[in-house]
Amino acid sequence: MADIKADGIDEVVVLPLYPHFSISTSGSSFRELQRLRKADPAFSGLSIRCIRSWFDHPGYIDAMAGLIERKIEAAETPEQAHIFFSAHGVPKSYVEEAGDPYQKQIEACSELIMQRLEQRLGHSNPHTLAYQSRVGPVEWLRPYTEDALEELGAAGVNDLVVVPISFVSEHIETLEEIDIEYREIATEAGVRHFLRVPALATDPTFIAGLADLVQQAMAGPEVNLDQAAELPTRVKLYPQEKWAWGWNNSSEVWNGRLAMIGFSAFLLELLSGRGPLHALGLL
Repeated sequence: MADIKADGIDEVVVLPLYPHFSISTSGSSFRELQRLRKADPAFSGLSIRCIRSWFDHPGYIDAMAGLIERKIEAAETPEQAHIFFSAHGVPKSYVEEAGDPYQKQIEACSELIMQRLEQRLGHSNPHTLAYQSRVGPVEWLRPYTEDALEELGAAGVNDLVVVPISFVSEHIETLEEIDIEYREIATEAGVRHFLRVPALATDPTFIAGLADLVQQAMAGPEVNLDQAAELPTRVKLYPQEKWAWGWNNSSEVWNGRLAMIGFSAFLLELLSGRGPLHALGLL
């Protein structure tokens, strides 16, 4: 925002790198930008065009299909390789109570990719969609990735082509969660070949698709920041928003606080030689 002001920019196109809209991803980014603009009168007249989602853009679909195709070709039995879409999950309440379109967009996107993939390959492959990265005590979208992997392993799936469908770059949820944690679960469940499709990164087809999205946004009807930031109904968000008085309703934050309290109590008892664990004979 400081650079926009310094450079005298008078028109902005906001392109979130989240293909699928969710109130917790693109939505939170739009709301933060809205807050920053309201706080600075210099931005009151700035034209901001927003792209809410692009999960069905041909450039994105074709780029995903191309990456998946290369992994299928590396499978032991390409025509039987099972395509496993793993999307980042969201709390179920976002969809059922707040009308978040995320789940519908993910489902529609996976079907579009499979259709494009069948056109490229000349045959159809079985596929599964699941959701990863849940935290906290609330229910998230199902099926959970770890459960689905165990079921596929038990069903005798040999070649598993894992697709990080809602991620466009590599980070902890692909390099750690999928490549290490979920690979271990799948292998223990009986999957012999765990083939992970890389994130799009700077794939030329993908980048051309992003450029087309920006051109369409500048030429077409304006979707302004207020429209992009609007939520269907109010819902408690994890972890973007806070209750009053600085209390944070993030399940991750509270899990961390409780863990630190427990660890501190354990350390204190270890050093003092007194406490409930000693009374039970556990220390």
